[in-house]
Amino acid sequence: MQTQKKDIPVRICRRLVGGAMAWALLVSAAAPAWSQEASSQEKRTEWFRQDKFGLFIHWGIYSVPAGEWKGGQDHAEWIMLTGKIPSAEYETFATQFNPVKFNAREWVQLAKDAGMKYVVITSKHHDGFCMYDSKLTDYDIMQATPFGRDPMKELASACNEANLKFCFYHSVVDWHHPEFPAKYSQSGWHGNPNPNADLEKYVAYMKGQVRELLSNYGPIGILWFDGGGSFRRQPMAELIHAQEIIDMIHQIQPMCIVNDRLGTPADYGTPEQEIPGQAPKRLFEVCMTLNDHWGYNKYDDHWKSPETVIRNLADIVGKGGNYLLNVGPTAEGTIPEGSVRTLREVGKWMAVNGDSIYGTTASPFAKTPWGRCTAKPNRLYLHVFHWPSDGKLVVPGLRNNVSKAYLLAAKGQPCQVTRSDAQVTVAVPENAPDPIDTVVVLEIEGQPDVAP
Repeated sequence: MQTQKKDIPVRICRRLVGGAMAWALLVSAAAPAWSQEASSQEKRTEWFRQDKFGLFIHWGIYSVPAGEWKGGQDHAEWIMLTGKIPSAEYETFATQFNPVKFNAREWVQLAKDAGMKYVVITSKHHDGFCMYDSKLTDYDIMQATPFGRDPMKELASACNEANLKFCFYHSVVDWHHPEFPAKYSQSGWHGNPNPNADLEKYVAYMKGQVRELLSNYGPIGILWFDGGGSFRRQPMAELIHAQEIIDMIHQIQPMCIVNDRLGTPADYGTPEQEIPGQAPKRLFEVCMTLNDHWGYNKYDDHWKSPETVIRNLADIVGKGGNYLLNVGPTAEGTIPEGSVRTLREVGKWMAVNGDSIYGTTASPFAKTPWGRCTAKPNRLYLHVFHWPSDGKLVVPGLRNNVSKAYLLAAKGQPCQVTRSDAQVTVAVPENAPDPIDTVVVLEIEGQPDVAP
């Protein structure tokens, strides 16, 4: 796509009371038909429980310094805080942000080819810069950069064409907005602290932006909030009127789900950068980086291997969760090649083994020595990481009769099954067909019955 440049100066509009009044004047687009029906949490989260695998995207003007600031090389999306950059200086990154190589369809196709079913992207991170066309501030991509396009519109359209759910990340904390009190930010940081900042006015601004996101970009699958570790020892949910925000979300788009980072349990939990040791009792999604940073850092080439990602995915889904895997695009609008390489290899595995991920539930086993397990009615998917050298895959404690066993990659080739009172044994090839994760399918009679 050709970028249409606009010679527009940066206009940083610090509206002290504008949030509360301006969003009331917005003309909301009609809610999409699928969001009109009354929803319960179970109904809202049905697609989420089916889809399992999503792409997280951290993209903003912090990609301009690309992780480097005054000799430091380990910054990323938090560079405004970690580099202690005042607002007036940080705003200059917007004048340099011109992602002429951005192509929404290419990004979405990469996610789809990787086997991902939804996309979550930063509409605004903690630095306060809006990556969409907001009518409530001039500190956004349409008015403060030479780019002059709304990439969120383009991504929403591309996701719709590809049948992927489009979702927004939105920061609660804002290091730039004059009405966000520094005392509620992590480390008490603000780029231009206002001693008279009024959190109520800021919350009105945030509500207005949430309304924009839900009204102007079609169906939104998730609103993924993040407080950035702020509001420590403070009643965050009460201070920001979390339940009012959630109620407003469901009034506009009843089928939109909300994560737990408004200070309330909401629809699901969000463990970060680690996989729970045991299956949590509630719905959850592990968010994780592909390297060591969320936003783009040009020095960070510590990419997760396809093996790590695939086994993480099987581990998380085997505990009943979702996997939200992050990329940090460059200031030019490209996804780093290291991310692309890994995602393409993951996609090859998913093309063969996706049935063992999508629509599955948690493993009935407390522990499996050779890998992980996912389940569907009358079917167990054994994700074998450690292939048995004797060609005998032992499934301890399974009491069900097994009517059929086979490799998912070779459904026409059944495997012989023998059983004793304590276990089922599946005869498998001497060498692992897929050294990363070979999936063995057991078709069983009845619900899984496993000895404790």
